[in-house]
Amino acid sequence: MEPATTLFYLDYYDATSPDPRIMETPSHTSYTSVFLPVFYTAVFLTGVLGNFILMVTLHFKHRNRRLIDIFIINLAASDFIFLVTLPLWVDKEASLGLWRTGSLLCKGSSYTISVNMHCNVFLLTCMSMDRYLAIMRPTLARRLRRRSCAYAVCAVIWIISCLLGLPTLLSRGLTHIEGKPYCAEKKPTSLKLMWGLVALIATFFVPLLSIVSSYCCITRRLCAHYQQSGKHNKKLRKSIKIIVIVVAAFTISWVPFNTVKLLAIVSGLQPESQFPSESLQQAMKVTGSLAFANSCVNPLLYYIFDSYIRRAIVRSLCPCLKIHNIGSSTETLDSHLTKALANFIHSEDFVKRRKRSVSL
Repeated sequence: MEPATTLFYLDYYDATSPDPRIMETPSHTSYTSVFLPVFYTAVFLTGVLGNFILMVTLHFKHRNRRLIDIFIINLAASDFIFLVTLPLWVDKEASLGLWRTGSLLCKGSSYTISVNMHCNVFLLTCMSMDRYLAIMRPTLARRLRRRSCAYAVCAVIWIISCLLGLPTLLSRGLTHIEGKPYCAEKKPTSLKLMWGLVALIATFFVPLLSIVSSYCCITRRLCAHYQQSGKHNKKLRKSIKIIVIVVAAFTISWVPFNTVKLLAIVSGLQPESQFPSESLQQAMKVTGSLAFANSCVNPLLYYIFDSYIRRAIVRSLCPCLKIHNIGSSTETLDSHLTKALANFIHSEDFVKRRKRSVSL
C-alpha cells in the first residue's frame, strides 16, 4: 500500500488520515508528542473530576433541583463518558499518531466522541431555548417547562446523538500505512461528503444560530431594562456578563474546529482543492484540542458563575460546613434573568396602562 493521505471529514477528530511526511517535521513532532499528551492529560484529570462531582451533586438534590439542572446533569454525563476514552488519544498523540489499542477501541472511542459532540450541541441548544421561554415567554413556559418534558427531551437527544454517531462507528477502523496502524477512515465518496456537509450544517451551525439568537434576544431585553433601571443594578450587569461568557466559551471551543471541518468537506468536494491536506491536518489538531477542552470547561463555568451549584458542591464535599438557604439562593443565572425581566415586563405594562389612562 502506497503512503497516501486518505481524507476523512465526517469524524470529530482529525481532518485527514496521518501522513508520515507531515509527522517527520520537528514542529509537528514537538506539538503532537509533547504538548498534546500533556494538554489532554490535564483535560482528562480536571474534566473527569469536575463532571463527576457535578453529576453526583445535582443527582442527589431531588428536593431543590431546578429544571435546567436536568440538562446540566446530562451534559456532564456526556462529557464524562467522552473523557473516559481520552487516555486512548493521549497514547495516540504520544506515539505520533499510531493506534496501539486495537480496532475495537478505535471504533468505540471514535463513536463515543461523535455522540458526545452531537449531545453537547443539542443539550446546549435546549438549555438556551429553556432560558428563552422562561424569560421571554413566561406564559408559554408555564405550560411547557415540566420536569417530565425535560427528561423526555434529554432521552430523545441521546437517541438522536447515538444514531448520528453510527456513520462513524461503521466507517472508522484500523488502517495500516507503511505497516503502521492508524485509527482512521478511508477516503469517502462524494455522496458521503455531501451527507457530511448537510449533517454538519444541521447539527452544528443551525443549533449555534439558535443559541446565539436566543441569548441575543435575552441580552437585548436586559440591556433595555438596564437602561431603564439605572447603573446601580449590579445583578443585572452580572447576568449580562454571564450570558456573554457562556456563549463565548461555547463559540471559542466549537466554531474553529467545525469551521476547519467545513473547509475539509468543501476541499474534498472540489477536484482541485485550494486547501492542502497538510494544512487541514495541522489546523484540525489545534482546533480539535479546543473542542476537547470544552468537556472540562463546563463544570468550571457552572462552579464559578452559578452560586446554587457552587454551594451545592461545597456542601457535598464539606458536609460539616453550614451553608444556609442553599435551596433559596437567588444568585443563579435563571433567577437573575427571570426576576430582571419580570420587573421589566411589569414596568412596561405599568407604563402602557398609565398612558392609556392619561389618553382617556
